[in-house]
Amino acid sequence: MVTIFEQKVYDLCRLVPKGKVTTYREISNALRGRGQIYRAVGNALNKNPFAPQVPCHRVINSNGFVGGFVYGTKSKIALLKKEGIEIKNKKIDLKKFLFRF
Repeated sequence: MVTIFEQKVYDLCRLVPKGKVTTYREISNALRGRGQIYRAVGNALNKNPFAPQVPCHRVINSNGFVGGFVYGTKSKIALLKKEGIEIKNKKIDLKKFLFRF
């Protein structure tokens, strides 16, 4: 059963186009979250029952690091590179690839 919060996270995640990434914090801000709910965003994406329709691999840490992924970091990097995102030392240039809501 998907909660209302999780559904909102998934709906936002669906908006991130191929070739772009967003951050847990950006999703949190788009949800007008009070406090640090970006961890809750990460928890919701970790339970994502709608992959690949909800491209949770496009959500990264706010410092540009790729971060975790339920199928492993190597898999996440491979998916992002396939979409044209450049990754150096597990880090993405947010000035170039960040999608904001």
